[in-house]
Amino acid sequence: MSLFRSAALLVALTTTTLSATLAMATTKGLNQIVTPDIQPEGQLSVSFQQTDPNITNRLQAQFEYGFTNRFEVAIFQGFSGDEQVFNAEYGIVQSKNFLLSTGIANWSTLGVAAQPYIEAGYLRGNSYAMIGAEDAVINDGTVDEPDNVHQIQTILGYAYRVHPRLLLQVDYQSGISNFSTAGFTYNITPNVTFNPAVYLTNSTPYKGYGYAVVTWNITVGH
Repeated sequence: MSLFRSAALLVALTTTTLSATLAMATTKGLNQIVTPDIQPEGQLSVSFQQTDPNITNRLQAQFEYGFTNRFEVAIFQGFSGDEQVFNAEYGIVQSKNFLLSTGIANWSTLGVAAQPYIEAGYLRGNSYAMIGAEDAVINDGTVDEPDNVHQIQTILGYAYRVHPRLLLQVDYQSGISNFSTAGFTYNITPNVTFNPAVYLTNSTPYKGYGYAVVTWNITVGH
């Protein structure tokens, strides 16, 4: 746990000790899934989110930094239950219209192993579609199903920009504990975004939960 806390502290200190300039907001991740676009080099995103506890940790902060144009790291700090989660992504292909990336997600200090994934994306006009697969670790907590079982899960997402400030987005990840989601990202300013969404359970009886995140994007080290 100390490793995660040290890394989170390092990223947090970067926001205050380096000379920062405002950067245009980018779309990294939809409501639920990771996306194959990589955080621009030198750009740091600081996010604060409130989530229904049936989805994940109720209160979280996230620090995401692009070390190069092909490699980024994200660290989540949970406050409603002390937890740190580590994600990393490498862009294999990062062309104008086609993206292909691989990485690990959801490596948690609560004992959840890193979950590798691969994902492709296609951009055309105002549309952005993505598809991928994740090697998820299932820990459902029930007595009749074994824990720590690996399951290949499907990742699907689609986003459409209806206005320079407004992006509509839906996504889906298979698996009994995951969701289908619908939401939007709105640029309050060029560097501050707001993303609310509704999560619909994959399992029956179907239930809906809320989620909202505010993100500030800055450029550091340039």
